[in-house]
Amino acid sequence: MELPATDRLSDPQRDALYNYDAASNNAIGSKKPWQKDVHYFKTVRISAVALMKMVMHARSGGALEVMGLMQGYVTDNSSGGSSSAGSSTPGGTLVVTDAFRLPVEGTETRVNAQDDANEYLVEYLRLCREEGSREENVIGWYHSHPGYGCWLSGIDVSTQHLQQSFNDPFVAVVIDPDRTISANKVEIGAFRTYPESHKAAAPSTTGEASAGSGSGGGVVGQDGSQSVPVAKAEDFGAHASKYYALEVEHFKSTLDSRLLELLWNKYWVQTLAQNPLITNRDYASSQMADLGVRVHEAAGLVSRTSRGGGQGAAGAVSAKGMNAAMEKIVRDVNQVAAKERAGLMAAEVKTKLFGDGTGNAPACGCGRGGH
Repeated sequence: MELPATDRLSDPQRDALYNYDAASNNAIGSKKPWQKDVHYFKTVRISAVALMKMVMHARSGGALEVMGLMQGYVTDNSSGGSSSAGSSTPGGTLVVTDAFRLPVEGTETRVNAQDDANEYLVEYLRLCREEGSREENVIGWYHSHPGYGCWLSGIDVSTQHLQQSFNDPFVAVVIDPDRTISANKVEIGAFRTYPESHKAAAPSTTGEASAGSGSGGGVVGQDGSQSVPVAKAEDFGAHASKYYALEVEHFKSTLDSRLLELLWNKYWVQTLAQNPLITNRDYASSQMADLGVRVHEAAGLVSRTSRGGGQGAAGAVSAKGMNAAMEKIVRDVNQVAAKERAGLMAAEVKTKLFGDGTGNAPACGCGRGGH
């Protein structure tokens, strides 16, 4: 794959976010405006290279959580000029230029960074500076939530709060690789925790609906609620008042755009041939199993409500909760069914257009069979 010699592979204005200004970054760091305003940071801008690294790392972990760190710098949008990072949102912006994975032990519910991960971090940053390839400091961490959305658990909140106490500015990014593949959009969220002295507003009744931000839609209802597996329901929403979500934006350099265009021209056939029902069948199966558990729980709730007679205020509250639970289940069932139907229809369309893979010609619709 070669680039034509006539192509312009750099644009000073478009590629300005890749030009790290140590003096400007240190000036903002000395002022520490985020200590005066807990919502000072409102936006995270992630480069295409960093985003691809994080998504590929998250996808490689399968059902296990993975973890890594991000390098970048801080810009102040209120000052205007080139330091605003091209964002129209007032306040501070965290610009992520690169990311790297850490050698950590992951499970289906958490990741544990050991001493070897800390040693790896120190050595990685030292080599980056010695080679002159990357001078930015570590500005945040990322980890995956396979299949259960972008939000912070109790352990995540503790980890992020610790990092903000000693390494601020610091941001936590969460990626859901399963929902990314299912929705064909990057399911990503960026978060910062509040200091212990801060009293945040009470979270909404829909839990952490505002937690998912950026490119991904996830399984989010019209009322803003987000679906999570039953095993995560207890932790989901329990810590919503301890952190807030940042807007996630992405940017590409001129060279990145050209390389991605060439990669698409080379691999579009494989992309078109993929069947989402096969690629994401494990996630779809886990969703159906989880819905089965929730239906069973809802049936028990209906039974208890019926035995209680639904009398008085307690009965009204119980009936209201039952109706809300049933509506949420119906909505999630419809969403899963819609995705399955979309996958089946896509497979049928591909078969009619390109054949069934056995050498038979696609049907032309004239009623005379393949010819």
